[in-house]
Amino acid sequence: MVNFHLPLPEALSRELRRVAALEGRPATEIARELLRAALEERRRAGQRLAIKEWATQNAGGALDLDVDLEAAGAEVLRPRRQGPSARRRAKRT
Repeated sequence: MVNFHLPLPEALSRELRRVAALEGRPATEIARELLRAALEERRRAGQRLAIKEWATQNAGGALDLDVDLEAAGAEVLRPRRQGPSARRRAKRT
């Protein structure tokens, strides 16, 4: 493990120590956990941005979703209207 000196503002240091005391864990453990989570979130945000940029650049092009496939998918997702006999059967169960 590598030591990393990170000066913190007093308020942030107090909050970190407060959380550590509440959880009964070392402040360094909590700081590592928070840094790991923040870095992972940044990585994911970068991936989302890259996907968004790619989709924007390729929208309407040859790599865009097939129109017939999109229509079929939308049809499956739409709720179906039930006729009177289907509603009666549903009430009995």
